[in-house]
Amino acid sequence: MTQNATRETVRDEGLAPAPDDAPPADDAPPGDGTGPRPRRLRRMLKWSAAVLALLILAAGGAGYLYYRQLNDNIKKDPLNLGDAKVAEPTPNAAGQTPLNILLIGSDARDSEENQKLGGARETFGSTPLADVQMLLHLSADRSNMSVISMPRDTLLHIPKCTDPDDGTVYPASEGRVMTNQSLGHGGPGCTVATWQELTGIHIDHFVMVDFAGVVAMADAVGGVPVCVDANIHSRDSQGHGSGLKLAKGTHPVKGEQALQWLRTRYGFEDGSDLARNKAQHMYMNSLARQLRENVSLSSPNNLRRLAEEATRALTVDPGLDTVKKLYDLSTELRKVKPERITMTTMPNRYVGARVEPTEDAEQLFRLVREDIALDGKDAKPEPAVEKPPADPAAADADIAVQVRNGTRTDTLALAPGRAGAIAGELQERGFASATADTAGAYTEARTVVRYPSADLEGDARRIAVALGIPADAVKRSTDVSGVTLVVGADWREGTRYEAPERDDTTPESAQALNGADDTACMHVNPAFTW
Repeated sequence: MTQNATRETVRDEGLAPAPDDAPPADDAPPGDGTGPRPRRLRRMLKWSAAVLALLILAAGGAGYLYYRQLNDNIKKDPLNLGDAKVAEPTPNAAGQTPLNILLIGSDARDSEENQKLGGARETFGSTPLADVQMLLHLSADRSNMSVISMPRDTLLHIPKCTDPDDGTVYPASEGRVMTNQSLGHGGPGCTVATWQELTGIHIDHFVMVDFAGVVAMADAVGGVPVCVDANIHSRDSQGHGSGLKLAKGTHPVKGEQALQWLRTRYGFEDGSDLARNKAQHMYMNSLARQLRENVSLSSPNNLRRLAEEATRALTVDPGLDTVKKLYDLSTELRKVKPERITMTTMPNRYVGARVEPTEDAEQLFRLVREDIALDGKDAKPEPAVEKPPADPAAADADIAVQVRNGTRTDTLALAPGRAGAIAGELQERGFASATADTAGAYTEARTVVRYPSADLEGDARRIAVALGIPADAVKRSTDVSGVTLVVGADWREGTRYEAPERDDTTPESAQALNGADDTACMHVNPAFTW
């Protein structure tokens, strides 16, 4: 194999080729001189949410000039580079709405510090990959938090994205590609667009951090306790591995060792991305607990230095582009106690060496869309008040609706004739403009009626009422050009919809980890022990 071919193979595995004089690296996640008072700093550092690993030092400065300096350090990018938009969630009975933040760990090697931490000279300036992706969902009532990790090698469709800097248009992927490639299609806004298209979840913000930021922030809290059930050295005979070396038991990791933990794949369990996700969840939960305790700080000067390094490592959307905005976000996040934080991995199955979402993934996405706590401790929510549509429904005979067959599942073939049967039922009920889409084959776990704009909401609701489809299955979506009924896998027979009993439990395949669980310990593969 040639040297160039070797580099391409390593890059495909998410690894950075190592320079000749350094150990090979594993893949990445993944004023006025007057300092702020130590007491104030300690209070500001008692932030509880996992995302604060990315935010903790952003509020470390006092004094207007220093505040401006930190603000200037923070890089900004547009929130969404795609064309399709996802409607914001409906407020609950108290008028509150949830908050969704996409956390991105970039493997960018565009600075000397990142180069030293992340790979060889040959990778400097190469297209960055979104090797760590976590969606953080803060409930509308701020009582709980859910986090969904997506493995970096998940196969999916990346939508068309336009680079905001030079106007380059990246067409939608023709087939399924690895999700971490989305970052190279114009920036983090394309990763946001990709998540929204897959999950149907409206994303309010993103926070992206690079190698150097992870190291600086781990230092700020004096180390994050992690556990291994045996001695581990993440390095194989071919040089693959993060280099992490720990003895059996619990140890605080910081600096480059914290980065090694987050990047380790070789040595944890089966050596897969899924095992690495689990290790990242343990780290983030442990960090959340650390931030709730009195963090031992060194001198204000050290904290300021770390604040500068951390803010230089951040890229955010315009809604989070100042220290104050980041601190305001932290105020919301710290309302959640660790025992109400649930870390999960998107349910998936292998497709060769890659993975793809399963039906359980859609179940997980639905729970987040509907603001249902993944720990199962929600009080029964009060039903949202349905507002009347902007435009009332047209006469039944004038409502144009297309019916699609979406009954195919992972285990069941498409139920034949469903689009035609339901279109026929609608025609018999007086909806003369109902038609069946017999050309397409769709997959929809739950029957849904979609409409593209407010003037068609009344028509969509009328269709739902005629067939007994519940109001929460009527969704606005730019993926359709008119009222569209997709007959889901929950309606494989009959012409009157009967809503199945709702299952609002978190799938076991999501591998949920509670934020208060301080007993979790990573299993070490015997081939990597010492």
